[in-house]
Amino acid sequence: MANLFKLPTTLSISILSAAWLCSAPIHARAENQGVLHATLTNGLQVVIVPNTLAPVVTTMMNYRVGSDECPTDFPGTAHAMEHMMFRGSPGLSGDQIAATSAAMGGNDNADTQQAVTQYFFTTPAENLEVALRIEATRMRDLLADEKLWEKERGAIEQEVAQDLSNPTYVFYQQLLQAMFQGSPYEHDALGTRPSFDKTTAADLRKFHNTWYVPNNAVLVIVGNVQPEKVLEKVKEIFGSISSAPLPARPEYNFSPVKPDTLKLNTDLPYGMTAVVFRFPGAENPDFAAAQILSDVLSSQRGNLYGLVPDGKALFAQFEYETLQKSGLGYAMSGFPAGADSTNLLNQVKEILVAEIKNGVTADLVEAAKRREILSAELSKNSVSGLASAWSQAIAVENRNSPDDDINLFRAVTVEDVNRVAKKYLDFDHAISAILTPTPSGKPISSKSFGGQENFTSSENPNVKLPTWAEKLTRQLPVPASTLSPFTTNLPNGIKLIVQPEAVSGTVSVYGRIKNNAKVQVPTGQDGVAEALDKLFACGTKSLDRLAFQKALDDLGANESAGTDFSLQVLPENFERGVQLLADNELSPALPEADFKIIQPQLAEQVAGELQSPDHIASHALTTALFPKGDPATRQTTPATVQSLTLNDVKNYYTNAFRPDLTTIVVIGNISPAKAVATIEKYFGDWKAIGVPPNTLFPPAPTNAVSVTHVPDASRVQDKVTLAQTLTLTRTNADYYALELGNHVLGGGFYATRLYRDLREKAGLVYFVGSSFNIGLTRGVYQAPYACDPPNVSKARALIVSNLKQMQDKKVSAAELQQAKLMLLRNIPLAEASVDSIAEGWLARSALGLPLDEPVRAGRIYLKLTASDVQSAFKKWLRPENLVQVVQGPSPQ
Repeated sequence: MANLFKLPTTLSISILSAAWLCSAPIHARAENQGVLHATLTNGLQVVIVPNTLAPVVTTMMNYRVGSDECPTDFPGTAHAMEHMMFRGSPGLSGDQIAATSAAMGGNDNADTQQAVTQYFFTTPAENLEVALRIEATRMRDLLADEKLWEKERGAIEQEVAQDLSNPTYVFYQQLLQAMFQGSPYEHDALGTRPSFDKTTAADLRKFHNTWYVPNNAVLVIVGNVQPEKVLEKVKEIFGSISSAPLPARPEYNFSPVKPDTLKLNTDLPYGMTAVVFRFPGAENPDFAAAQILSDVLSSQRGNLYGLVPDGKALFAQFEYETLQKSGLGYAMSGFPAGADSTNLLNQVKEILVAEIKNGVTADLVEAAKRREILSAELSKNSVSGLASAWSQAIAVENRNSPDDDINLFRAVTVEDVNRVAKKYLDFDHAISAILTPTPSGKPISSKSFGGQENFTSSENPNVKLPTWAEKLTRQLPVPASTLSPFTTNLPNGIKLIVQPEAVSGTVSVYGRIKNNAKVQVPTGQDGVAEALDKLFACGTKSLDRLAFQKALDDLGANESAGTDFSLQVLPENFERGVQLLADNELSPALPEADFKIIQPQLAEQVAGELQSPDHIASHALTTALFPKGDPATRQTTPATVQSLTLNDVKNYYTNAFRPDLTTIVVIGNISPAKAVATIEKYFGDWKAIGVPPNTLFPPAPTNAVSVTHVPDASRVQDKVTLAQTLTLTRTNADYYALELGNHVLGGGFYATRLYRDLREKAGLVYFVGSSFNIGLTRGVYQAPYACDPPNVSKARALIVSNLKQMQDKKVSAAELQQAKLMLLRNIPLAEASVDSIAEGWLARSALGLPLDEPVRAGRIYLKLTASDVQSAFKKWLRPENLVQVVQGPSPQ
């Protein structure tokens, strides 16, 4: 893809084992300790970064070539090259790549940027050698014959159509042309259909042989590995690949920007204004000061963000997109449909002019630097995220490590920031833009789909893996987890889960209150949950909005409140951070003055949403699936918002926000004793009042067949969702057979049936999905895809054919084995980031499942048979009764 513009038994707190709490190990952390840098004799740069979060490794092969090096008439060559790398190399077919990747867990992908093309695998650490051998084989040569390219051309042209159906992306394209005309940056990496139509397999082979050489590559390996041993393996696998002379890089001659105002339509439910400036690139000495300037301008204590609490903008922020040689600084703001966008744009400009004139404050500069330091530490909380951080630093920014940026930020002064503001916030060479929301046409519904296509899905090839990958399938891995959370219930009902982790110098807190506004909100008060959510940003009973934000800035902490709440902080600031989090969550100010500002703003926002194509398509899907009057079909309207009172908001808060519906997860460089004591200190006095509310949807009947077309003039491609209701619930044993079968249908790049039939064989789509969303009272099956309007019926027919085949015929032994491998190897992959660990525990807690449910599920998957899968699909799926919703041009 082109990278475009993101239940074990619980214990009462009173009987905690103090000895266990105090003895849980916290390993010492050192900056970049054990990181190994090396350059092979053929020029391949290698960086190996130990990270012990999970028994997982990420390999990221960075080729220093992207859209910058593409021929002028073929702007998508690097992107096409990225796609073709999955079609195979001599000795390694595309089917073998797909099957090998699936056997490793199916977590691999690639992206193309202006300066780099990246290929990455995340897999259990014992599979590292296999991932390396795939990359070495692909580096040596490419299978680029015309037949393979013809197949992939269809898929990549669908990706182009997908992005051209996004008005924000269309704006970005126009912006690049305006800001960087005549330079390599005037287009991004996506490419165009005409250029792909002219591209040949010979062109791609030449591009590969020119740029895909070891002396133009950086291999980053991050995970639970021993660097010296890994380096020897890298030398063995890559050392014999020859280097090659590199062509001259393109010239970057940036002419002055001609000021202009771009006016476009958008299918978003709100409008957007932007003032865009050319900013320094990563190689520019002004880079660090520009980043701090961007952070200061986005501060919630700043005047730009102040447009939001004043009711003048839906959002307001400043963003900095960094390229190697240049960059873009965006001042963006949102407005409801029908608002005076020109006036808002002028207000943003006035604020920026005042910032230049008055200068930034030392307090906000220091706060920005603290947040950058925290952000760098947080990148270590994800194996793949850390690999991305190192790849960005070395392959794109030409640094030695991510710490180089932090050192640059530390050195920035107030004078530096003010100088950079005057230099780069140059209105004489800026581009303004206004994106105006365009309402959708009325949806057109029918009971049946007009297109009649008869397609047969293909049989899965029995792929023989390369000798060096055969070990992946010899034996199914034993389900296991390396996590050992400490779990307890506080006296007020809060479930607390603590996992000590020392991979970074941070502590993260994640909280979730079991909540379902569609069920819990009183009749006629739709919108009360959204109003409450906005009011959380208005301060607490003890600290007003600015004082509360100042307290967070003093810590450099990230914090958010609501039914989902969170905190990210350095260990030394943990207690103060939890105190602020609890203050916001348990004692929000809910001020009348702010409610009066928020209420009309929310009503305008809802009015725009009700006319937006995305919302109309989503609501059409819901009303087609569920009966009239079902809580899921409730809609917020301007009238319901305008009828709300502040007491309605306060009552909803009292009824919905309860400790006995709350789970809190603490993960990081902290002991369980400290975590438990601190959470109890600040959340322990929170009391539940009355009987807990119902948060579950009622059971739903099976749906009737229907087809709905939602016009969307902004799209050149149709976005399609096929869906059906399931009376199956999460506690039904068939859930696991359906999940196993779904990993035969989708989830593995080219290796599963839907991807193979719709993308690899037919080139009809860029993306197709298949998923079961099954709760405690009801379930839904969905198969979303996007394609050109003439192909809607063809793609649908293939999906229906595949679903029927799952019912009519047992899946093959090879497919069943591959699906089990993906599910079992995803157990450690799901533990390879702090965010995913916490999200898993919170989701399972809400469903009443044990925290180690993935391991238990793995044992079930091991025992399931092809007959079990066939029986479950035959029992629960109704391929002829699918609801279809199409958003975009009229489908065929």
